[in-house]
Amino acid sequence: MILEMLSYPFMQRAIIVGLLVSLSASLLGVSLVLRRFSMIGDGLSHVGFGALAVASVFSLSPMAVTVPIVVVSAVLLLRVSEKAKIGSESMIALISSSSLALGVMMISYVKGTNADINNYLFGSLLAVSRSDAIFSAILSSMVLLCYVLLYPRLFAVTFDQVFSEASGIHSSRYTLLLAVLSALTVVLGMRMLGSLLISALIIFPPLTAMRVFKTYRAVTVSSAIISIVCFMIGISLSYAVGTPVGASIVSVNLVAFLMFSIVRLILRRN
Repeated sequence: MILEMLSYPFMQRAIIVGLLVSLSASLLGVSLVLRRFSMIGDGLSHVGFGALAVASVFSLSPMAVTVPIVVVSAVLLLRVSEKAKIGSESMIALISSSSLALGVMMISYVKGTNADINNYLFGSLLAVSRSDAIFSAILSSMVLLCYVLLYPRLFAVTFDQVFSEASGIHSSRYTLLLAVLSALTVVLGMRMLGSLLISALIIFPPLTAMRVFKTYRAVTVSSAIISIVCFMIGISLSYAVGTPVGASIVSVNLVAFLMFSIVRLILRRN
């Protein structure tokens, strides 16, 4: 079945893009979960949905509109949540619900765009074109490269901002970089899982890894492996059974989380 699945060009594109986005989301997810910004993916995905609605209404390029809007929203969300009296979770809820409502209102007044928007709402990984695949691969590679090169600094900023500042690391800059990389990953992941499920790709692998592993490096490596394995099982399950790709991947991640939770209970008892 695997060989048959890989014989189709659209499946090849879907697997390449899915693996790169899954890996990016899982690595960034470790820092986001530890920094208690785990729901930023959900908030930014809703902003992306609103941006897609605007692009569809004015017949603009979806990615050309969505990427800058989501990146700017990530930066503003980070700045406002740090200085405002409203908590970060409340701010994310405000922005996400407002963006989603704006997108739905704009779509309701425009006919003929529902199908395209639904693809971003629920995901359409198998419909990724060659140009979209190349664009997604380039952006995902940039995210991974930035993460690998700046791993020590992101590690320091994630755990202790005061110590990182004392060590000469500008924590605010790297926190801002983390938000920008997360925004890019969310935009790419919306094509795969849709705006309603992309946050699961960021949250599930790190939380699953944390059930068993305790060190930052172990959690990071295991989170990446879990994300890749769950993606491959999910897309294979979708191909074999005919279930939606995004829902299949999230369901497999849920099963993995439950399995690791059981392993954690067994290790604690022993």
